[in-house]
Amino acid sequence: MAWTYLLVASVFEVVFALATNATHGFTELGPSLLTAAAAAGGIFFLSLALRSLDVGVGYTVWTGIGSVGTVTFGSVLFHETITAAKVAAFVLIIGGVLGLKMADKLATAKA
Repeated sequence: MAWTYLLVASVFEVVFALATNATHGFTELGPSLLTAAAAAGGIFFLSLALRSLDVGVGYTVWTGIGSVGTVTFGSVLFHETITAAKVAAFVLIIGGVLGLKMADKLATAKA
């Protein structure tokens, strides 16, 4: 269940980042309220995930998924450019996230 909570927290992280961009310096009420709600939701679900995941694994996966999701959706919603260097960084981030998940699974299996 911890990984499910972490995925939900990551979705909130992406919404938080994208909504923050839409606040225009917190001058737009709707996006500002969405930003606050998404931040609270992300932290809440992250805290649930960290009940059974190591903080180093949980936080790193949360920020990794949030980073990749934010850049991906930022390109769609805000027409931001995705370069070859960004794609290479995505691959490294995703590889790191998968590596951490595998390492956590191996540690749990040994315990």
